[in-house]
Amino acid sequence: MSRWERPSSNTIPDWFFKAVETESQEKRVEVEECDVAYRRWAGDNGPGLLFIHGMNAHSRWWDFIAPQFAGEYRVAAMDLTGMGDSDFRYEYDPAIYAAEISSVLDDAGFGADSIVVAHSFGGYMSVKAANLFPDRFAALVLVDSGIRHPDEPVPDRPPMGGRAKRYPDRETALTRFRLQPPQPCENQYILDYIARHSLMPADGGWTWKFDDDLLDTLKGAERFADDYKGLRCKVGVIYGENSELFSKRTLEYMRELIPQDFPAIGVKDAQHHVFLDQPERFVEALRQMFATLRGG
Repeated sequence: MSRWERPSSNTIPDWFFKAVETESQEKRVEVEECDVAYRRWAGDNGPGLLFIHGMNAHSRWWDFIAPQFAGEYRVAAMDLTGMGDSDFRYEYDPAIYAAEISSVLDDAGFGADSIVVAHSFGGYMSVKAANLFPDRFAALVLVDSGIRHPDEPVPDRPPMGGRAKRYPDRETALTRFRLQPPQPCENQYILDYIARHSLMPADGGWTWKFDDDLLDTLKGAERFADDYKGLRCKVGVIYGENSELFSKRTLEYMRELIPQDFPAIGVKDAQHHVFLDQPERFVEALRQMFATLRGG
């Protein structure tokens, strides 16, 4: 986002501009005949740190978060296939996504001491990766991502996903950007930034950067208790205290399943999209989490 692009830019904090204007390198790695896009920020110090987005999102959701760690870590953010700038597949499954995560870590040159930070759907795909590639990374931070207790009722809300609509022009599309699951967010400048990086030309108009057929062709994405029981890497959890998708019962159930005592931080005044609602508190929580995971 250019500083001159919006007349209200004086309401946007300097730390945000500093982060999103940090230079990054676009890279790709082939996994099962599809290109997986990821972005790498400069810096060769410290362990690898890979950020993974949620359903129908992409790596640019992390532009204002990931660069803030580039001085201490070797930082990257990836696009899972079917989303962002990665290729679309005929079918998707957790094993493929796990292979993509492992391959990006390899291609970026990140070692076995790396940390993966993953939001929502990306969190469960990372749990799968930790089970299938147990020696590939050292720690996993799940961001408002877990497994609901079998007896816990599912919130009554519209299903996530769906087909991306086509819009006649870019500006019209930008006005239609919405979070999924639906929630308000007071930081409109963050939503504006993400929306601008979420569009692609299509059929003479514009549409969102995700595969219309992803949900219909995604197989085996149900969350299984055994995957959490199988975690051997260090685990941390950051969640929104007001999230409708991550409850105290969810956290209790995860503590029953995961075979280790793990740190958990609730971010005040945050919902499911924790780092959009409270970006500065989220960065603080991440720093605290990293110190615990690396020091324990």
